[in-house]
Amino acid sequence: MARASALMKPAHQELLHLRVLRTERLAPHWMRVTLGGGDVDRFTARGFDQWFRLFLPIGGEAGLERIPAKANTLIGYLRYLRIPEGERPVMRNYTVRAYRAATAEAGAEIDVDFVLHGHGDDAGPASGWAERAQPGESVVILDEGLGFDPERGVDQVVLVADETGVPAVAGVLASLPSTATGVAILEAPTADDVLPLDAPAGVEVSWLVRDADAAPGTVALAELVRRPTASGAHHFIVGEQNLPTSARRHLVALGVDKSAISFIGYWRRTPAKEKVGR
Repeated sequence: MARASALMKPAHQELLHLRVLRTERLAPHWMRVTLGGGDVDRFTARGFDQWFRLFLPIGGEAGLERIPAKANTLIGYLRYLRIPEGERPVMRNYTVRAYRAATAEAGAEIDVDFVLHGHGDDAGPASGWAERAQPGESVVILDEGLGFDPERGVDQVVLVADETGVPAVAGVLASLPSTATGVAILEAPTADDVLPLDAPAGVEVSWLVRDADAAPGTVALAELVRRPTASGAHHFIVGEQNLPTSARRHLVALGVDKSAISFIGYWRRTPAKEKVGR
């Protein structure tokens, strides 16, 4: 996770072992993996853009048992790196797309939506895993809290994201009061990747499809710049790091209070167009 505004950390964090329950291909660039079982009853759903460290058994499930309890701290991360390469689980950051509490008929479930980047050897490790995941496979998660600070406002919002930020925006939309107003500006790589999202009646959901040669985040940023500034709104901007940093700079220059902007860079586009981050 790249540069961000202040994050809201949970009071208690622990490694939770879960299993893949099922997978669903939502669109050409979207795969949903539903997790549950294991320690899911110890998971505390916080709504909004709740995110977590996800540890994937790329080198086999034995490596999951060796993850240090505080792998998100400096010392814990160094211990994580001591797990032999080839056995060390891949660690990535993901968002809770949806949470369903346990019922008399079924246990609690967590939906995680993965953006698919390429196929086979061209796919990133998390993307490739999501495409291949089978029911019964084990993963580990570590709750990291929220990037969207509800105390900055939930009555009027401006939500902006490229496709990697869509699950976060979807979570925010689902957590807003029914009386909320504003706009969600969302960018998709193709028209087939536009997904239906539930939102309060007063929040406009605007999907934009970028050209194949356009850099991620540029179309959403241009749309934000084109629109009049929403005075008093809580701005939440996430995606490739140029999107939140450029959008924040634009908004501050127009007089928007920095305290009214929550922003997170999820990944970084390198000169070689490689994906670094989520």
